[in-house]
Amino acid sequence: MPTVRTDARSGARAAGTASLHAELVRRNPGEPEFHQAALEVLETLAPVLAARPEFVDAKILERICEPERQIMFRVPWQDATGTIRVNRGFRVEFNSALGPYKGGLRFHSSVNLGIVKFLGFEQIFKNALTGLNIGGGKGGSDFDPHGRSDAEVMRFCQSFMTELHRHLGEHTDVPAGDIGVGGREIGYLFGQYRRITNRWEAGVLTGKGLEWGGSRARTEATGYGNVLFTEEMLKRRGEELDGQQVVVSGSGNVAIHTVEKAQALGAHVLTVSDSGGYVVDEKGIDLALLKQVKEVERGRISDYAQRRGVSARYVEGGRVWDVACDVALPSATQNELDADAARILVRGGVKAVSEGANMPTTPEAVALLKEAGVAFGPGKAANAGGVATSALEMRQNSAREAWPFERAEGELAAIMRGIHDTCYRTAERFGLPGDYVAGANIAGFERVADAMLDQGLI
Repeated sequence: MPTVRTDARSGARAAGTASLHAELVRRNPGEPEFHQAALEVLETLAPVLAARPEFVDAKILERICEPERQIMFRVPWQDATGTIRVNRGFRVEFNSALGPYKGGLRFHSSVNLGIVKFLGFEQIFKNALTGLNIGGGKGGSDFDPHGRSDAEVMRFCQSFMTELHRHLGEHTDVPAGDIGVGGREIGYLFGQYRRITNRWEAGVLTGKGLEWGGSRARTEATGYGNVLFTEEMLKRRGEELDGQQVVVSGSGNVAIHTVEKAQALGAHVLTVSDSGGYVVDEKGIDLALLKQVKEVERGRISDYAQRRGVSARYVEGGRVWDVACDVALPSATQNELDADAARILVRGGVKAVSEGANMPTTPEAVALLKEAGVAFGPGKAANAGGVATSALEMRQNSAREAWPFERAEGELAAIMRGIHDTCYRTAERFGLPGDYVAGANIAGFERVADAMLDQGLI
């Protein structure tokens, strides 16, 4: 097996991947997030390409970087004032070598084709790492449900699904939720799908309500999974999560359940944040109050600080990375942890950083953290618990079963341990001990690439 990146073959493969990335940028202008996600993967693959020249001969990388299908469509709907609105819908079906396309729908004003392609590309490798038979895809719209009434959200979802339904199916493409798409939106989308197709096809969407096909532990899965992955990284270093000082960014579903699981394992969680700023709570985040403010009242994190009392301090416009910690868990959005933040974390003695969000750490920050010896869990591995539990929901739907919470959480824990061990062992196999980024990328790539070789020129 290969040992180092610097031999002649690895050097040649690295030059080839750089050339491929330049061509990808040329063919996909104005999509910086997609360019960044592709580069992060391509930069780590030289060792496996040197060891497996059949991947190069079959142009596997070129094929993986090109989506199998890109769908864009208009979504007309009517708001509460009777005004007609027109949004744009997307579904990028990236790779189905391992199974039906699987990946969430994001409703947010920032959504464009480049964002969806970056998320879909990441999803290929993330889904492969779970060991389950699911391909990679992603979708969404530039519609923002924040501040909209239930009736407005329903009308939008019905219009969105009226077009998207023709591309979906439990053996074809199975969306889930993401930012802006929770249980309410999944319900409206499923209702319209059922209405149009005249089929009760529970496995066509995941994240459903528990009474009509949803899975227990799905809501918690991404946050719980990231904490479990972090715990495994610390164990490899002879430490436990118990007693560690933890900062969490964000205050949405992923962040809330990250706080919940970290506290359950004995960590002291100091922070949460939103777009306005962050709260540092010296007594530790009050989970019940956080859930009340964010999940029930849909309020701001500043409301939490006002009601928490003297232990909590709200910093308007600040960043949680300024708070000294042992463990940092970015759980908000892409590129939120930059090089300056990484330097601050390293100076503060951070031991581990693990991504609950998708690509929240910039490439420069990742390099700094790895150089400093910080254990770094890339999102495609660390936050794969959400999609893994979605696939478990599909399994339950297929068998017409409903598992208890304990079984669903146990399956999640086993999958996350398996993902961690796969990444760790793969990095060691290629002479890169402790490099979870390389381990995740290579392991995910190998599984997809082998499937593509077996299936011919697809």
